[in-house]
Amino acid sequence: MEFKDVVRMRRSVRKFTEQPVTEEQLAALLEAAMAAPSAGNAQPWRFIVVDDKDTLAAVPAIHPYAAMAASAPLAVLVCGDLSAEKYPGFWVQDCAAAVQNMLLAAVDAGLGAVWTGIYPEQERVRQFSAMFGLPEHVVPLALVVAGHAAKIPAPGGRFDAAKVRRNRW
Repeated sequence: MEFKDVVRMRRSVRKFTEQPVTEEQLAALLEAAMAAPSAGNAQPWRFIVVDDKDTLAAVPAIHPYAAMAASAPLAVLVCGDLSAEKYPGFWVQDCAAAVQNMLLAAVDAGLGAVWTGIYPEQERVRQFSAMFGLPEHVVPLALVVAGHAAKIPAPGGRFDAAKVRRNRW
């Protein structure tokens, strides 16, 4: 698949089959995430792979927009390690780039995925930190829920020339 097709095929998938995600597919997601750019090459991202059914089933109780986790085979909690930052505050951009790479890699690996935001909602941050035993210097940014899509969404076409300016506003 060409890159432009991967980008167009990337859609938020919220319904999954019971087919498991293979270790090879998981590795592709994590390798892509870790290939993201980061400020000062600090790479402050940390990942928790979640495939325990009881844990996935408990996620919707603390995240109103992550109900799909209960029926998914896998999720990846993407966190920023503040102690690894070279430039304070840029962990959010670094980890967001890692999430986007992961979402694109999911398409390339034949999977569907959805980005469910945690940070900056402080109650979500607190609850995910408690659920996963995160140390104080590690902040959860997002939970990427992934699996084999129950239905393949139609490719997107969101380009809007009216949202583009050249040289100045």
